[in-house]
Amino acid sequence: MVKTRGNSGQKGMVYLIGAGPGDIELLTLKAVKYLKEADVALIDDLVGDEIKDFIKKECKISEIIEVGKREGRHKKTQDEINQLLVKLAKEGKKVARVKGGDPFVFGRGGEEAEFLAKNGVSFVVVPGISSAIAAPAYAGIPLNHRRFSPAILILTGKERESEEGEKEKERINWEEIAKLDATIVILMGISNLERNVKKLLKGGKDPDTPVAIIENATSPKQRIVEGALLNIIEIAKREKVRAPAVIVIGDVVSLRGILKNFHLKWMRNAE
Repeated sequence: MVKTRGNSGQKGMVYLIGAGPGDIELLTLKAVKYLKEADVALIDDLVGDEIKDFIKKECKISEIIEVGKREGRHKKTQDEINQLLVKLAKEGKKVARVKGGDPFVFGRGGEEAEFLAKNGVSFVVVPGISSAIAAPAYAGIPLNHRRFSPAILILTGKERESEEGEKEKERINWEEIAKLDATIVILMGISNLERNVKKLLKGGKDPDTPVAIIENATSPKQRIVEGALLNIIEIAKREKVRAPAVIVIGDVVSLRGILKNFHLKWMRNAE
């Protein structure tokens, strides 16, 4: 728990909860504990449907507020969410802020924690399983293998954007990233797939580098599209790949050929 100075009489609390990538069985015990203690929940779109049903049916939460942000479709701005968290906590409520994946892995959890701290609101961070790790695992792709790249690079596929859609100066140097001996995992990268792939190729990344795109990871709708840097743009267009999806670029993707027949068969049998 992070305790902040001031407001010592305050009883409210915010739980920044990572709900994992979608599969309800990947929801942690700690997440369940705090969800059952909460009075109100602010839930993102990427939280799995089963988890949303669990919150509605199994928890004592009296109010559920949908605050999801998809590209071009924001139910609430980030500033509105920040203000709402503080308001509810200062009313003495226990607030579950439920995010897909992990709150501190491209989940804006850091921004919310900072705002809470500055406004004297205590909070608890509940880590969740990030789709950056879970999606490749469910697809039969180990992010690390001693025979391949010694590093893993996780990054966003789009630059920071203001609530009004105004883009900042580009901060990711894809041409330099192309020179690294690392497995590249891209979150939120479908809308800029063509641009980013072309920049990696321009930077000298081998065109034959294997690529996998994992759509709706860990859910019953999971779909995996494979190719190489030289043709993944064309394949993604042909297959009508849509967000949410995780992109994995690196030689470890080639291991899926041998692993999927056993790993995915077991998963289907388990279901």
